[in-house]
Amino acid sequence: MAALLIFACLLLMHLACSWPVDPTKGFVELPLNKSNFHNDKPYDLPVSDRYSFVDGVHKLWVYSTDKPLFKNSATKPRSEIRIRGYDYSSGVWQFEGYGYVPCGTTGVCIMQVFGATPPRATTLMLRVYNGSLYYYKAGPVVLENIYDRWFRVNVIHYVNASKLQVYIDGVLKLEPPGHGGTNHYFKFGVYGENDSSYYMESRWKGIKVLTKM
Repeated sequence: MAALLIFACLLLMHLACSWPVDPTKGFVELPLNKSNFHNDKPYDLPVSDRYSFVDGVHKLWVYSTDKPLFKNSATKPRSEIRIRGYDYSSGVWQFEGYGYVPCGTTGVCIMQVFGATPPRATTLMLRVYNGSLYYYKAGPVVLENIYDRWFRVNVIHYVNASKLQVYIDGVLKLEPPGHGGTNHYFKFGVYGENDSSYYMESRWKGIKVLTKM
């Protein structure tokens, strides 16, 4: 009987963790307009060569042979949107967006929470390797088989508690620690990482920034 009760409790805990919820409940959505979206792209190209916005969808792409963001920089090529106007250093903040990664894109960061204690630069990176979404490179798999489909991404940053939560399609997938830092902001798009494909692309829609007052 005791073993049966333990099994039932474990089953209920598993179901509770895998059942979709609304991560935005209790948060306040902040207004966003065009001025809040700043494009980071190869320094020698116009934005339109690596970004489009059609029917509410942000499409961002880059090639592994592209130039970095700044001349003489050693950073990898990127085509990202940096959300401006909502930098934060304390409190509880949330990013929401629907992401799409076409088959073949690999070795790339598609979403990040920028800002950390040096020598780190970021508090969180969601990367794509061979069709799966990872926490950084060596971290756990957040979602498998992501190619050619839309998926909802919610990242909550509890700054004072130094922790984050990552929800995919309303299901809590990851609770990594924070990495310090005095200024944070959200970015999405494509940023080349190790072992990247020649062509990298991600698409995003329904972007929101939320906070708890």
